[in-house]
Amino acid sequence: MAQQPTRKARKNSAKLERLEARISREQKRIIERAAGLRGTSVTEFVVASAQQAATTTIKDYEMLRLHGEAREAFVNALLNPPAPNAAAKRAVNRYQQRSSR
Repeated sequence: MAQQPTRKARKNSAKLERLEARISREQKRIIERAAGLRGTSVTEFVVASAQQAATTTIKDYEMLRLHGEAREAFVNALLNPPAPNAAAKRAVNRYQQRSSR
């Protein structure tokens, strides 16, 4: 049982940053109610919710950026197609032989 306080001390010591926000009384009531429904403290609820929102925002941004990069690569491939390699040339020959029958 002596390990539990040590674990808790280590867990708390890792949290070095502080985040503060001014909110309205109604916002606080809603957050307190939601935290209670989840069975967590207001702090745990706010941190978990903010982290989830931040992760989603980052993922959405990166997907949009990657879609833009993919679109750019696709258009570039259409406008500047690479020369066919040996495998592509063989495939064309096979197609022409089969379709001429």
